[in-house]
This record gives sequence, structure tokens and C-alpha cells, in this order.
Amino acid sequence: MNISLTPELEAFVQRQVESGLYHSQSEVIREGLRLLKRFNDHSEEYKLWLNEQIAIGLSELDNAQGLPQEGARERIRNKARQLMKKPL
Repeated sequence: MNISLTPELEAFVQRQVESGLYHSQSEVIREGLRLLKRFNDHSEEYKLWLNEQIAIGLSELDNAQGLPQEGARERIRNKARQLMKKPL
């Protein structure tokens, strides 16, 4: 695989190797990709949890377990839709 980096990223990778924390540029890139994967995995878990919490809140509103203001349910649904479209 061949990758191209911006000069800033290339310098960052080189500094990491020079720091002694990593033995090669490839090692730095692999670690960065592992961290990105972990972040993405946690983001998906968070989205699932958030959807569950939204469902619980909407269910409570359906069961009159709160005294929402007029139009609150629709505002909550709209906000939930907006949140789920945004990347974390």
C-alpha cells in the first residue's frame, strides 16, 4: 500500500519515530489507524445508546410520564434526527 501525507502529517510521523516511542513510520501509521478504529467503534456504540435513550424518553412521553410543553414531542423527534445525522 502506498499513502501520501501532507507535509505537516509527515513531519508529525517523523517526530513520533524520533521520540523513540515508535521504531518506524509504519508503526506510527498503524497506531493511528487503531485509534481511529477504536474511536469509530465507540462512536457507533454511543449512537446505539443515544437511540435507546431517545426511545425511552419518547415512550415515557407516550405514557404521560411527563408534562411536556405543547409541541415538545415533535421538537424532541426533530432534535434526535439532527443529532443522528451529525458525525461524532
